[in-house]
Parts: sequence; C-alpha cells; structure tokens
Amino acid sequence: MDSDNGAGRAFIGSFTSAGGRGITVAAVDRETGALTFLGATDTVPDPSYLVLGHGPGPGGRVLYTVSETEHGAAAAFDVTGDVPRPIGEIRPVDGSAPTHLALAGGHLLTANYGSGSVTALPVRADGSLGDVTAVLRHEGSGPNADRQQAPHAHQVLPDPSGNWVLSVDLGTDSIRICALDTATGALRPHRETALRPGAGPRHLAFHPAGGHAYVLNELEPTVTVCRWDPTTGVLEPVGETPVLPEEPAGGADTATYPSEVVVSHDGRFLWTANRGHDSISVLALDATGGTATLVTTVDCGGHWPRDLALDPTGGWLYAANERSGNVSWFAVDPATGVPHHKGALETPAASCVIFA
Repeated sequence: MDSDNGAGRAFIGSFTSAGGRGITVAAVDRETGALTFLGATDTVPDPSYLVLGHGPGPGGRVLYTVSETEHGAAAAFDVTGDVPRPIGEIRPVDGSAPTHLALAGGHLLTANYGSGSVTALPVRADGSLGDVTAVLRHEGSGPNADRQQAPHAHQVLPDPSGNWVLSVDLGTDSIRICALDTATGALRPHRETALRPGAGPRHLAFHPAGGHAYVLNELEPTVTVCRWDPTTGVLEPVGETPVLPEEPAGGADTATYPSEVVVSHDGRFLWTANRGHDSISVLALDATGGTATLVTTVDCGGHWPRDLALDPTGGWLYAANERSGNVSWFAVDPATGVPHHKGALETPAASCVIFA
C-alpha cells in the first residue's frame, strides 16, 4: 500500500537496543484515528526522534532521524514507499546521545543530551546531510546531583518567526537562544533564560499566535509559561502550573517524569505526557495564552509515554508508550480538550510519532 508522498501516514521512532523495529511506517485513518502497520527499517540504531522535511521534486518528503547512541549520528530517508530508504550517508553529529532534532534555515539541528550540545548539519539539494558545520556546547549544571551534574541539551527547535533557534537544557535549568547563519551553518549565541533551579526543563512548545511558549519540566512535573518576543529574541518566564493534581492524604506517591508538551491548533488547550504517572494532562489556556490551568488527567493507554503528538487535523492525539510498546490514539473533545482512548498499535520500544 502506497500513498501520495507520505500523506495519511505516521512515522514512529523506537529504540532498537530495547527490541524496537527502528523506524515504523503506519497508515493513518483520518476518520477513526487508527494506525495500521506498513513497514519498518532498522538501518539506523536507536532512531528515537524523527522530523519530516521537504525533499527534491514536487511534493517530495524526506524523513530525518537521530541515532541516540554514545557516538551520536543523524540520517535521512526517502519515505515515498512503505519502507524508508536511506538517502546519503549516516552522519556523525560530534555529540553524544542526540535526543531531538529540528529543521531550520536549510540545516538539520540536533540536541545532544550526553554531551550537552547542539549540532548543525547542512541539508543538501537531494535531501541528504552534509558534514557538521557547527557544535554549540552548553555550560553549567543544576542542583540535582543525579541528573544535573552537567549540561544536557534535550530539545532544539526554531521559533515560529524562523529568526531564532532555542535549545532546552535539562542539566542547566535554562533555555538558550541563538541565531543560525544559514549561509555558513554557524550557531551564534544570543542569550540564555534561567528557569527555576531543579525544575529540569525537557521540551517546549509555542502558542500558535507566537507570543508565548510553554516549557515542560521533567524533574518537577510542571509547565513554565513564558512570554516570547520574536523581535528581540527574549524569553521571559511569567508563571508555573502543575501538570498533576494534588494527591489526597495517604495517596500514592509515584515518581513522575513528564516527557512532551503539545498545544492545540487553536491555542485553547495544552497536553503533557507524564511517565510514571502514565497519564496525559489536559490544561486550558486563556484567550491570551498567558495562563495555563490544569483541567484533568487521563490514562495514556500504556506505560511510560515518551512522546505525544497531534495529527494534522487536530482531532486525534497519539501517545508513544515506550515500556508497554504501543502507540495509543485518542479522540479529542473539541469543547473540553479531553482525549478519549480509541485504540493502539503494537510498536515495541516506541519513542516518538510524527505525521505527514
């Protein structure tokens, strides 16, 4: 079964070192949200995070992945068929354990957790990757001796204006803002925004209006709401909201490590995936996007939800449940933002899901 250049498809990353298939391709039924397995490739070890870009030719698409290994790498794939086909060589990123990647200004950027750095690689005309053009090394540490002894870059992404690149560092409790020189691939530091010590920021997502960003903290289950000025490249924390309800007296004390934050297309709701608690949190955003309020939590449909994603319609929410080995899907109530579980696809060691 083929579809037009990946339309109506999902791509699922996984940890091959834990029994995953590598990169899985699934068909997406837009009416029911259901995923159907089409094919997979384990060409790259531990392809834990994926991003989809435009490739050569009309409507061409290229899938990029990190290889979350000690000697980290990145790779490109043609996804016009049911099994992704490598494009060019697997490229080292000159960093350890890359956990996230993004496309910006004709380059692929990786966030390297182990080495606490961000790498830039040029994207060639055929969609393949060139050699590293820049490595921006973070500095600092945090108060959590077990997790913050050094920098740990966990996410890198461009802002909605395309003028800035932000990197989220769990080890230093901060967000770094830099500019990408699209001609040379150099990363030029601009400023660093400090968050509350010990919070352990992991990922952030922007409000669709572009004036706010929401930072999900892994070491303390909260979301930090920030104002974002794309003209000056200034990120300013303005509030913090728990993503879990308070436990009643005598309730279970389960260690929780939030993993991903997603904002609805209309900017009314925000969802987080919570490992340990094994839930999805629903937060309501006010009309300005400047205030987030916890509404409820629902079961994630598995164990250890490492990633959360909306499909392009905004009507279906998907959780990649790493330890239960499945991707579950939920119908989103458009009035309340509450997701309702509808099904799951077996996907061993699932780590992320993205959509064409």
